[in-house]
Amino acid sequence: MKIVLGSASPRRSELLSKMGFEFTVLKADCAEDFNATDSPEQIVLSIAQQKVNALQDEIIPGDLLICADTIVYLDNEVIGKPIDHQDAINLLEKISGKTHDVFTGVVLYFNGKSTSFSVKTSVHFRTLTKPEIVHYVHKDQPLDKAGSYGIQDWIGLIGVEKIEGSYTNVMGLPTHELFLALQAFQA
Repeated sequence: MKIVLGSASPRRSELLSKMGFEFTVLKADCAEDFNATDSPEQIVLSIAQQKVNALQDEIIPGDLLICADTIVYLDNEVIGKPIDHQDAINLLEKISGKTHDVFTGVVLYFNGKSTSFSVKTSVHFRTLTKPEIVHYVHKDQPLDKAGSYGIQDWIGLIGVEKIEGSYTNVMGLPTHELFLALQAFQA
């Protein structure tokens, strides 16, 4: 079966490639709206489903569509992607010295049927200095990343004390769980 990744994220593409899959990429054009009173699991699954809904007419029968959404969740608040460099600095100051959760929701869609799952990872950041944060924001340009950081980037290497759960989930695609879901979906 042909795989279509419904995401423009270079990290998701990299992870799916490393899993050994060949695929094409489509970018979902949807509002990514959510209800702030929903649980983080409901939020990511809802947004991933919105992406499926936006793309399902663009794929041909027999294509397997994979859509995902990732959020950073701290103190009962969704920490999204920053709107500019100052916002990125502010968001990193907010997660500095704290533990936050990263949630990814994944929806697999094939021939009118779908299955979905979500994964949670807890990330423990040490207290970052202002110069470290500013250096990272200007060096690595984290404007396309939930929570303003990539765990695989410099800030993750020097700032993340530990994680509880899937490392690839924090990158945006929980590969272990995706592999198992693909196996079960094809069975």
